[in-house]
Amino acid sequence: MNNYRFEVCANSVESCVEAQKGGADRVELCAGIPEGGTTPSYGEITTARDLLTTTRLHVIIRPRGGDFLYSAMERRAMMRDIEMARRCGADGVVIGCLTPKGDIDLPLVRQLKQVAEGLSVTFHRAFDVCRNPLEALEQLIDLGCHRILTSGAKATAEEGIPLLKLLHEQAAGRIIILAGCGVNEGNIAHIASETGIHEFHFSARHTLVSGMNYRNESVSMGGIVHINEYERSVTSAERVRATIAQLIK
Repeated sequence: MNNYRFEVCANSVESCVEAQKGGADRVELCAGIPEGGTTPSYGEITTARDLLTTTRLHVIIRPRGGDFLYSAMERRAMMRDIEMARRCGADGVVIGCLTPKGDIDLPLVRQLKQVAEGLSVTFHRAFDVCRNPLEALEQLIDLGCHRILTSGAKATAEEGIPLLKLLHEQAAGRIIILAGCGVNEGNIAHIASETGIHEFHFSARHTLVSGMNYRNESVSMGGIVHINEYERSVTSAERVRATIAQLIK
């Protein structure tokens, strides 16, 4: 019996649709991927909801890039974004917040969880920069979160295999460990066999070249941050299928 679940980190509605075509169980819809993911717009969420018929839609609730220590204004925005995601028909939200000492911000997570009542709640990779992941795991179980997205506190999930295995064993079915970051068709089977984990988060993107004929490459929309603005990364249904196929033979 197949008990694997596959979540695609989708950076656009187009990526959501490709993830669905490739057989993903869920998408995590994000804006601001270079910053690690920020809350997408109302238009992105509602359009994705209209087009996703077999794939569940989770929305990241993160008001900005950077750390996970939030001000009163940011906390207010996060609660309103959760309410918006619910009204837009999201199946779940993805949250994460820490204290200055690197612990889970228990009062804030509890408050956000209450606002998200009835939705699936994933604690995102803020977990990977917390002070004590084994203690944090127990706290998130007590708070009633449904899963933790983690790379095992390393740059990639493959590097984080030792902690991922330990987290999965300690969780013992009380919360889902969702392995993510750098997961692809070349390593997902290895990560699964070494950790025992059954849920995976990956992007499966490829690069699309802009259709612009006229280009002024001397101007950067990001100021001093230079990216190639005449190409973009989009999830590939083919890569999603290829990644899933490594575990579903």
